[in-house]
Amino acid sequence: MQDEVTARIANALDAQLVEAEARRAERSPHPDALDLCFQGRHFLNQGLTTKYLSHARRFFERALALDPENIEALVGIAMIQTIIVTNFMLDDRGARLAEAEATLIKVLSMAPRHARAHGVLAGLRAFTNRAAQAIGEFEQALELDRNLADAHALLGFAKVFIGRGPESEAHIRHALRLSPRDISAFRWMHLLGVVKMILGADTEAVEWLRRSLEANRNFPIAHFQFAAALALSWSLDEARAAAQAGFSFDPDFTVRRTKGLFLSIDPTFRAGSKRIRDGMLMAGVPED
Repeated sequence: MQDEVTARIANALDAQLVEAEARRAERSPHPDALDLCFQGRHFLNQGLTTKYLSHARRFFERALALDPENIEALVGIAMIQTIIVTNFMLDDRGARLAEAEATLIKVLSMAPRHARAHGVLAGLRAFTNRAAQAIGEFEQALELDRNLADAHALLGFAKVFIGRGPESEAHIRHALRLSPRDISAFRWMHLLGVVKMILGADTEAVEWLRRSLEANRNFPIAHFQFAAALALSWSLDEARAAAQAGFSFDPDFTVRRTKGLFLSIDPTFRAGSKRIRDGMLMAGVPED
């Protein structure tokens, strides 16, 4: 219990520190690489929209211009590349994933005990049909930092790729216990909502995706997947409204984008993914 309380305090203070340091750096006439990384992380914390990700990337790139081997900036850029691909924000995927993986391997050659870098690399591998490797990488991240709540949640999600989706919820709930006010909690609730849809529990999926969007609406793919869950639950008017909310962030989104990544050969996962695409179509998301 003492460890869990310590983890909650540390995770809460991390977000507050990033925000405070980002605000201080805004006033600095000559920000250094650390200042720029704090500003990059601050924009990442605002949500997963093209606008916020672009702002974050610019600050990380400025940090690398001052310090080409800055670990936090390298991890930040790799994370942005991974987020863009795994949240179906564009069609140009292969080069971005290869660049992100190369960056993370470079980071871990310089800082092999960087838990967050292991976690980002694990997430990338989970979304490139290497879920078993990803699970091992998440476990390594947690050996280095057992209170890394994001790794607990993503470890749970990785299990759905290999037919172990019923195990996902315990991991994600553990992350939420460790860091209930975490800036990333909206992502974990979103992941559990997706798992529930893959497993056919559409009512629970609606509840988790609604909670995710209530925590942070700046998350385009969550709106479209919320629309799918509502459609599969036959709440078609609300589903169409949710899809329209998604288009306000990403007006060019189509169902086709979600087909470009080969994520898993597991039959439950593949059937569940098709259900999500069918739900999007029912909600009025165009196929192409």
